[in-house]
Amino acid sequence: MNRRTSSPRPRPFRRRPAASPSPASPAPRTGWCRFARLPVDPYILALLGTVALAALLPASGTAADVAGGATTGAVALLFFLYGARLSTREALDGLKSWRLHLTVLACTFLVFPLLGLAARGLVPFALTPELYSGLLFLCLVPSTIQSSIAFTSMARGNVPAAICAGSFSSIAGIVVTPLLAALLLGGGANGFSPDSLLRIVAQLLLPFVAGQLLRRWVGGFLTRHRTLLGRVDRGSILLVVYTAFSQGMVAGVWNRVTPGRLGALFAVEVVLLAAMLTISWYGARRLGFDRADRVAIQFAGSKKSLAAGLPMASVLFGAQASLAVLPLMLFHMLQLVVCAMIAKRRSREPLPDEPLLDEPAAVRTRAVAGQA
Repeated sequence: MNRRTSSPRPRPFRRRPAASPSPASPAPRTGWCRFARLPVDPYILALLGTVALAALLPASGTAADVAGGATTGAVALLFFLYGARLSTREALDGLKSWRLHLTVLACTFLVFPLLGLAARGLVPFALTPELYSGLLFLCLVPSTIQSSIAFTSMARGNVPAAICAGSFSSIAGIVVTPLLAALLLGGGANGFSPDSLLRIVAQLLLPFVAGQLLRRWVGGFLTRHRTLLGRVDRGSILLVVYTAFSQGMVAGVWNRVTPGRLGALFAVEVVLLAAMLTISWYGARRLGFDRADRVAIQFAGSKKSLAAGLPMASVLFGAQASLAVLPLMLFHMLQLVVCAMIAKRRSREPLPDEPLLDEPAAVRTRAVAGQA
């Protein structure tokens, strides 16, 4: 019997397109190139520009009165918006992670102040009394919200916990920060007095409570215009910075700060930030938190809020506010750069349930077969 065998139909010949010349391989990245590629926060540049403007054109006389009144209204508006944005339901839901929130609060209002008190031995050798008061005030300020959330998300941590931890810290700071300032800074330090507590209540706490009460009616508007309100927030902070540094220029307080003192302050804050990053990370590990929670604790427990600290300093320190907020502004810039590098590094780390990125597939297959 004849068997037909059909030969396969020949495939049409297709000419391959000429390969485009490959671009030249990029030069190896040096340490300086990596540093140059770090993103520069435009808000930091705006803060530096505001300080320069206050140094060149400080507000004095009638202009200072107008700037002071505008600052008071801007700060009240700022805390009204904080209260109106915070969802009471989300805050109550966040109470489920109470151990994490207590750990962040302990880092913010216990460990930080203890380290600030330990820096008292640097006066007057490295720090002036005014700079030390600002450093100690920095240690009393609540944690951040926006940047803690952003870095926690970048590092693949527990973002809902970071949101609640930052919110709880901000709420507690409205009351705890002035009380700690009264206890640790003293009644006569840098213009601080018990009347400052009343001004804190009138200028910060009451607008915050009003925002919470009116959130039912204004919450939708704030959600729809989030970008515009973010500009209002940052504009208010820039106004506070300009007013504080203008008062310092008019009073001549900057004549008492030398480049050597500024360098010593920067070195002290580098050590302070490194200590808090280490304590928050390894302390959370000793307390039994998993990786996602440790990331949230590290970023929320080692950072300080410029947005909350500057208005409080303007109320508590008066004419001495420029020197009081200088350590906070310097720490704010430092923590953004350092935490951004840490978050990028942690984003490349494998999660506990993920294989190593550079592990061969055959090795992973044998490992799984051996466990079966």
